[in-house]
Amino acid sequence: MTQQGADRPAPPSPAMLDVEIWRGGQEGHYEDFRVPRDENQTVLDVVTYVQRHLAPALAYRFACRVGMCGSCAMTVNGRPRWTCRTHVARVIEGGRMRIAPLRNLPVIRDLVTDMSTFFDKWQAARGRFVGTEGADAGVGHEPARVRPASPERREADAAIECINCAVCYAACDVVSWREDYLGPAALNRAWAAWNDVRDDDRTGVLRAVAVAGGCLNCHTHQSCTEHCPVALSPTHSIAGLKRASMQAWLRGELKS
Repeated sequence: MTQQGADRPAPPSPAMLDVEIWRGGQEGHYEDFRVPRDENQTVLDVVTYVQRHLAPALAYRFACRVGMCGSCAMTVNGRPRWTCRTHVARVIEGGRMRIAPLRNLPVIRDLVTDMSTFFDKWQAARGRFVGTEGADAGVGHEPARVRPASPERREADAAIECINCAVCYAACDVVSWREDYLGPAALNRAWAAWNDVRDDDRTGVLRAVAVAGGCLNCHTHQSCTEHCPVALSPTHSIAGLKRASMQAWLRGELKS
């Protein structure tokens, strides 16, 4: 009499994935991990598994997990990506994967970067709305109307969906070369602001970006457009700022 189930073959061992993950600060190192492979597994799933089961002190950012917030952006096999929307099957190379923090930003710890410079440049590009002030803003003042079909509205609509994930900033070679370069995200936002005809200081936008480290320093490599997870074209926006700045300069609006 044989024991029930003795003749059944043992279940196959789960497929494994070899992962290198950056640990430490700016001068850190890569650490090796082995993670079970799952169907439809994302890179964020891999990082989460490592933190929950293998390295509880691993630092990384995420929030929505569904491609809405952009906070989970990391460098995967040399390319900046949203890890929650990147499936392992699309990026694995030879059964291995390397995950690092975003390029061009100081590393706080592990996969977490300091975004302060990124947001400081966003502010420096003057991408915020400036409304009418003083007597013109009183009762009876009618603000400029924005026609949905106007060229300005179409340009603003095409650039407005940026969610500050910094993928384009990490992909930009000019940011790597010039610490003062405002970067594609900030300039893209400035282009959206300049196309808002309700803004009371549109020339101020051009003054902010037509400076050393501004839109004229873009080399048009189009890395920002190639990598943007929401299919924006900062390259197009920066080209628009270049044209608008030159036209304003020829009219004498930017001369001191």
